[in-house]
Amino acid sequence: MIKLIVLDVDGCLTDGKIIYGSEGSETKTFNVKDGLAIATWTRMGRDVAIITGRESKVVKRRADELGIKFLYQGVKDKKALLEDISKEHNISADEMAAIGDDLNDYAMLKYVKYSYTPADGVEDIKNIVTSVLSKNGGDGAVREMIEDILKLNNMKDKFLSLWTGV
Repeated sequence: MIKLIVLDVDGCLTDGKIIYGSEGSETKTFNVKDGLAIATWTRMGRDVAIITGRESKVVKRRADELGIKFLYQGVKDKKALLEDISKEHNISADEMAAIGDDLNDYAMLKYVKYSYTPADGVEDIKNIVTSVLSKNGGDGAVREMIEDILKLNNMKDKFLSLWTGV
């Protein structure tokens, strides 16, 4: 049973584009459908971790908005961090699923039970993951991943009941 989903940001939660304003602002675009699935996952009592190699106030804001418990920015070794999370929170690698799109996600994706990459993930990542999604990063890939995990773990009815009242 998956207890923790791990999300990369640029290229997974977003389309990978970073826009800098002349005054130093940073802009990212997030998908609302991804957000609803993430928020519902947490309402089911499951955890979400964002692990990203960059630092961004925009990512902190999005994590807070979605009630994401674990936010780690500026991470160089994502697998080592997951090993620490595993020990500290008693969550095994078999209880984790992750999405990543590029080489800095490689070791993390090899570590977890279920690994995913968006349709536009790099070829080396596509070759090692459990599933290559049909959606691109920032275009519903995280939602697609969560829906797959729900099916694999027989949790779809519980997920839907939070919205349908059934």
